[in-house]
Amino acid sequence: MAQSWRGKPHGGDGEGDPLAGAGRGHTDRRARTPPPLDADALERLALRYVERFATTRARLAAYLDRKLRERGWRSDAAPDPAALVARLAALGYVDDRGFAEQRAAGLTRRGYGVRRVGAALRAAGIAAEDAAPAEEAARDAAWAAALAFARRRRIGPFAPDAAAEADPVARRRTRDRAMAAMLRAGHAPRLAARILDAAPGTVPDEDGG
Repeated sequence: MAQSWRGKPHGGDGEGDPLAGAGRGHTDRRARTPPPLDADALERLALRYVERFATTRARLAAYLDRKLRERGWRSDAAPDPAALVARLAALGYVDDRGFAEQRAAGLTRRGYGVRRVGAALRAAGIAAEDAAPAEEAARDAAWAAALAFARRRRIGPFAPDAAAEADPVARRRTRDRAMAAMLRAGHAPRLAARILDAAPGTVPDEDGG
């Protein structure tokens, strides 16, 4: 669907005069007000949205609901954004399971744990059955994700040798802060403890070695 993106003209006869064109600007704003939606216009909005964004059924439905509130409806038949979303999902334009897998993989690579992955998928409105494969993959990659987080934050085995305080109280405070960071990132406490208890330069194996 071809579109023309034209910038507003600069300058003109009224440049520098704060009163010039004031009435015309008001008229232009009213002329630019989009008309109320009908079924065809709503579908065009939905198609444009899924072309531009990787999304979920819930997010697409929320977007369409917002557009209906903003612009109103001009058809005798009541709007049915839920049916439109379901049709686009059936056609493959919206794929909650695929979205979940991509989002989970990205979070895992960045070092986030299973709990953060699950929270992100729920926030995106993904149903449990569509999120399940992605969460299972995140569980399988939990150890690698935790190591990636520790490496990025330079804690546990990735902490510099100079960071090891001689004072046990300071050492405990440092460990507590690192543990809090790993828990916020969604890692299980026992897994985080194993990594944080490793000496700098000694990366533990997942199997306990």
